[in-house]
Amino acid sequence: MSSMIVPVIDVQNDNFKELWPAMVLAIRTSSFIALDTELSGLGSRKDLLAQCIEERYKAICSAARTRSILSLGIACFKKLPDKAPHTYLVQVYNLTLLCMQEYVIEPQSVQFLVQHGFDFNKQYAQGIPYHKGNDKGGDLQSQSMRALFLEVIQARKPLVLHNGLIDLVFLYQCFYAWLPDRLGTFTADLSEIFPAGIFDTKHAAEFEVRFMASYLEYAYKKCKRENFKSVEAGGPGPHLSLEFCNYTERLCTYIDFRQCTEGGGERETGEEGPPAICMRFSAYGWCPNGSQCTLSHNTDLIIEQDEQSKDHKRRRKNKRKFKAAQEESRAPNEPDRVEHESSPPNKHLCVEDDKMQEDWGSVKETASADVVDSMKDALLAEEVERKDMSDEQVVEEAQGSNGTENKCEPQVILGNGTGDQNNVAIPQGEKEGSKGKEKQKMAEGGTHRAGFDAFMTGYIFAYVTTLKAGAETDPSSGACLPDCLNKVYLSGKSVPLQIVKSSFSKSSKAHSLKMASVWGKS
Repeated sequence: MSSMIVPVIDVQNDNFKELWPAMVLAIRTSSFIALDTELSGLGSRKDLLAQCIEERYKAICSAARTRSILSLGIACFKKLPDKAPHTYLVQVYNLTLLCMQEYVIEPQSVQFLVQHGFDFNKQYAQGIPYHKGNDKGGDLQSQSMRALFLEVIQARKPLVLHNGLIDLVFLYQCFYAWLPDRLGTFTADLSEIFPAGIFDTKHAAEFEVRFMASYLEYAYKKCKRENFKSVEAGGPGPHLSLEFCNYTERLCTYIDFRQCTEGGGERETGEEGPPAICMRFSAYGWCPNGSQCTLSHNTDLIIEQDEQSKDHKRRRKNKRKFKAAQEESRAPNEPDRVEHESSPPNKHLCVEDDKMQEDWGSVKETASADVVDSMKDALLAEEVERKDMSDEQVVEEAQGSNGTENKCEPQVILGNGTGDQNNVAIPQGEKEGSKGKEKQKMAEGGTHRAGFDAFMTGYIFAYVTTLKAGAETDPSSGACLPDCLNKVYLSGKSVPLQIVKSSFSKSSKAHSLKMASVWGKS
């Protein structure tokens, strides 16, 4: 089983200025940028899934105005034209932030983040300061979070998120301007802020590649697994390759190395074979029992069983087709009784009870009351920051590697090149040595970090682009996945939120003034 080590650079107030040139260059030279946030809370859970999308937007706005972003993950993917097709140079940053205004922090959010390794002591001691709302004098002229977010905007690259509506609202309020009151105005602003397009990998996982589940860890591991199979098969089909920078000894002291196995992690086994899967976690990536659940939350095992179930259904379907063909050949004048068998398969939504019915052999035609309640709880959990990982034991590949595995060396993953690395966006410092290797960080106890989540989000987008787009398609053009362009996933809805400026909506005044001041200088 091959593996890769993903370097996530920790950025805080004491090294923010030092790493500023690296981050800016990574953003400017990227093909697309993936973002992820960790939040201090979301307020009323009930309002987050209101049937009326306008009411849902207002609930998220209320949370963004009273809560804050605690951590921001930035993953910059740069397509390398001189390497094999679909080869990217990846740089990942995890920024610890501190809002300088009063904000609400919810106990359950604190508990969840601490359980997954978030260091609140470091946040209050070394968090990068920022303020919410409109700009203040000198904000954009200094090395600040607002200026960094402006770099993301001015780069005019596709923005990639996972289940990104909440992220977009918080990013706007915290680093751009005061949120508009109406959803139509908000989407009109976004369409101008990110002209290269916004992509939601949760929408892509469900509607583009039709995975059986679409929570972040499942989609990431499924993509990684399929990519590994493609490479192992050795066929002419496209596959994704990643490279990482050759970091200096000094920068290695800031890096959290994340070891990731290719093609799946270690399986849980026992005397009686694999453990029983937690159906709720399998479908939604969330379980109310958390680490106390007696059933397995192993995502690799879940994906493996999903694939076995899918193969079993395919064999049964082919058997039925063969039998129907035999009957038809004996009675050619009879009406076609199996027309439905040749129709396209229905998309499998992770938020429906179908997954539980089909994957676990249930023959019920309608969901029982307790299943419906579980679905509602899971949908709420998905919207609550963060919605994709809920058990510290689930992401084995995101845990820290041991001292013998951490190396300040180039990492080439599934590439066809020689292993040469670009040193772009890396400040010059001391040469690598044994002393630097000894100083490398072990991964923190938890697995839930904005930087690594941003990397997983970017990986999903890069892989789906590899599958769907031609070898010459440039992701920075925004045309690589036209069916996913400017479509943001809405939990509990069968249609996404369209990020467009309609003829009935105008841009907000704060946005118009800011765009004029920013682009008027260029």
